[in-house]
Amino acid sequence: MDTRMGPVATQFGLPADAATVAKVYDEMDFQRASQAYLWGLPIVGFASWQDAHRRVFGAAETDMVVYESVKDKLGILTPNATTPYIIGMPDLTKTGPLVVDYPAGATAGGIGDFWQRPVTDLGEAGPDKGKGGKYLVVGPGQDVPPNSGAYRLIRSPTSNVFVAFRALDADPAKAKESIARFHMYPYAQRDKPAPTRFLKPEGRAWSQIPPKGMAYWERLNDILQREPVIERDRFYMAMLKPLGIEKGKPFTPDPRQKKLLEDGAAVGELMGQSLAFANRDPAARYRPDSRWEYLFTFDPGQDVGSYAPLDERTSYFYQAVTTSHGMVSKVPGVGQAYVGTAHDKDGAWLDGSKNYRLHVPANAPAKLFWSLTVYDTETRSFFDNTPDGVVDRSSRVDIAKNADGSADLLIGPTKPDTGLEKNWIPTIPGKAWFALFRFYGPLQPYFDRSWALPDIERMH
Repeated sequence: MDTRMGPVATQFGLPADAATVAKVYDEMDFQRASQAYLWGLPIVGFASWQDAHRRVFGAAETDMVVYESVKDKLGILTPNATTPYIIGMPDLTKTGPLVVDYPAGATAGGIGDFWQRPVTDLGEAGPDKGKGGKYLVVGPGQDVPPNSGAYRLIRSPTSNVFVAFRALDADPAKAKESIARFHMYPYAQRDKPAPTRFLKPEGRAWSQIPPKGMAYWERLNDILQREPVIERDRFYMAMLKPLGIEKGKPFTPDPRQKKLLEDGAAVGELMGQSLAFANRDPAARYRPDSRWEYLFTFDPGQDVGSYAPLDERTSYFYQAVTTSHGMVSKVPGVGQAYVGTAHDKDGAWLDGSKNYRLHVPANAPAKLFWSLTVYDTETRSFFDNTPDGVVDRSSRVDIAKNADGSADLLIGPTKPDTGLEKNWIPTIPGKAWFALFRFYGPLQPYFDRSWALPDIERMH
């Protein structure tokens, strides 16, 4: 029988012998590994980040890490380069019910479970509407404390949670002040809570990017052992069992399992790259006449009526991390919006050895500001060691504008000598890149797509 895995010997229409049966099983388990790789991307991304907080930064359960500079953010999938990130990764089995005393001010934040589903937004897009307030986070199997009516109750379906916000105020002093007023502590210590510690990377190398090869499966197994299995994922747990990953049991794969897992991760990553950078879903296009694609094409809750959006979330989580309802806001002026591309106008991959131009028309539909950020397709993070550490340009900084208010951004390895140095984003020869265009406080012309963002054009 001729098949996609090559010719298969048969007898009476069945696999001919034990060796043929083994070949079929190898193919079955390889296919399961490649699909499980895609399924695991969200939780592996957060588990890797939590590991870096503990192992590299020495963060305890209620500590927050502040990421400000480009160097600080080098370990993050597609971060922005314009606002500080403040991140905590507590384990509710260790803290018990957790109080998040959230500050008032211009912030965008949220609490997410470890499958990167938002549990609640915080700040301007959250129930506090930017006025701040106290949230009480309760994990699976935990009782709601009595007399806790003064808090906004948040139930997390996972034991580990992601608590994060961005300080959006353009005044660095005000942004710093809002960060300092954030407080997180166990509910049991509410009468005398310890101050929240704020740590910084301080030049240390770190990464939350899902690892390759066997390290991916080791990270996945570790977090699966520490989390309850939700109903949606029971079939994936069944597919992982023949590969050596099973709840409550040590992960000691034999040579066959290791080979299949390594092959599954390698092919799974090719699938992730294809979905992220060459999305086959026509609905992903921002406009039919454009190469720009929506970064988000699914509800952050990861449930779309009759199915869970596996391809859509793979496209996102291969290249990005964290979700919130504010990131898919449909209310003009609230939240954020993102479009991205890995192709130039002619459909070629964006090449770090070539020079490009992006014309940003006037009146970009962003209440707060817009930005263009460039990323390395291999790491899905900033290019390291670019000249002057520049990775983006935005309407928040001093860029040269045309007479009509539009701007021409230049991206490539060659620094321009045309008076547009302030509009230049450097790239590195030998590396491919992709770009994200962000709208902070997107306005109606973004939602109705009447504002057209031209494609990136190669300069000859």
